[in-house]
Amino acid sequence: MRRIPLGSTDVTITDYCLGTMTWGNQTPEEDAHRQMDMALDAGIDIVDTAEMYPVNPVRAETVGVTEQIIGNWNAKNPARRGDYTLATKITGKNGSFVRVGQDITAETFTAALDASLGRLQTDHVEIYQLHWPNRGSYHFRQNWGYDPSGQDKAKTLANMAEVLEAAEAAQKAGKIGHFALSNESAWGTAQWIRIAEEKGLPRVQSIQNEYSLLCRLYDTDLAELAVNEQVTLLAYSPLAAGLLTGKYQGGAVPKGSRREKNADLAGRLTERSSAAVDAYHDIARRHGLDPVHMALAFTVQRPFPVSTIFGATTSEQLAHIIDGLDMTLETAVLEEIDATHRAMPMTY
Repeated sequence: MRRIPLGSTDVTITDYCLGTMTWGNQTPEEDAHRQMDMALDAGIDIVDTAEMYPVNPVRAETVGVTEQIIGNWNAKNPARRGDYTLATKITGKNGSFVRVGQDITAETFTAALDASLGRLQTDHVEIYQLHWPNRGSYHFRQNWGYDPSGQDKAKTLANMAEVLEAAEAAQKAGKIGHFALSNESAWGTAQWIRIAEEKGLPRVQSIQNEYSLLCRLYDTDLAELAVNEQVTLLAYSPLAAGLLTGKYQGGAVPKGSRREKNADLAGRLTERSSAAVDAYHDIARRHGLDPVHMALAFTVQRPFPVSTIFGATTSEQLAHIIDGLDMTLETAVLEEIDATHRAMPMTY
C-alpha cells in the first residue's frame, strides 16, 4: 500500500480505507472487532463510518450502532486509538433517519458530532464529513433525473459559511481534525473551498463519492478539481455493492448477501452492469488476475488523489481483500479496462 496526502494537509493516509457500513446488521460485533485488528495489522490506517450506519437496510432503530461497535473496540484497545485515522459523517436531511427533515446547520452539525463522539468513545475524529449536501445530490442513481433548477444559491452559500464556522469551532475545541464532504458535486465542492479561503475557515480535505469500474462520474470535473485544489477522494463502493466480485452473475442471490435484502442493489444491478461485469471478469481471467483485486487496484491507480474504501461482510472476505492490496495493474490491463469502459459507459 502507498501513503497519500490527506488533501492539502501534511497528514498522510493509506490508499486503502476500511469501511464499516455493514457492522451491526450483516456483520456482528465480534467479527467487526476482528476486522479492525486485521486491517490495522495489515497496515491500513484509516477507518470510515457514519452516524446513520449500519445499512442494508437503514432503520431508525439501528442508527448509530456501527459507531457504537467501533466505540466498544476503542474502549477495549485504548493504546491503538492513535494508530488510525477515524472518519465519520453527519447524516443531514437526505438520510431522514436522524433529526428527521433537518438540514445540516451549525446547530445540527455540533449536536451530531457530539453524539458521534459519545458513541465512538473518543474525544475527537480526524475527519468529519457531511454525508449529503442540503440542496440534494445526483449520487445513488439520481443523476438520471437530476434537476438543480430549484436551488437557492444565496441560501446555499450562507449555509456553507455557517457550517464552516461550526467546523472551525469544533477544530478549536479539538473535536475534529479536518472538514470533509460526501456525495458532493464539483460546483458544491468549489464553493466550500472558496468560502473557506475567503473567510479563513476550515478547508475541504476530502470528498467521499462513489467510484468503481462501473461508476466513473468522478473522472472529469471532480477529478480536475481534486488535482488542482488538493482534495482527496475517499472512494466508496469500489466493488459496486459486490457486483464486481462476480457473486451475482447468472442471477445468483447468495445467502446473507446484500442482494438478499436489496434485489437490485439500490439500482446498480441492470442488464448493462451485468454485461460490464462479465467483460471485466474476462479481462481479469486473460491476465491471470483475481477480479476483486483488479477492481480495487484500478481505483487506487487513478490520476487523482484517492484512498479506496472497501467493506467486508465477514473477516474471511477481508482476508481475501487484504491479500491483493499490493497489486499494481500493468499498462496492458489498464488499456483493456479503458476500452471496455468506452464500450460500456454509464452501466447504472
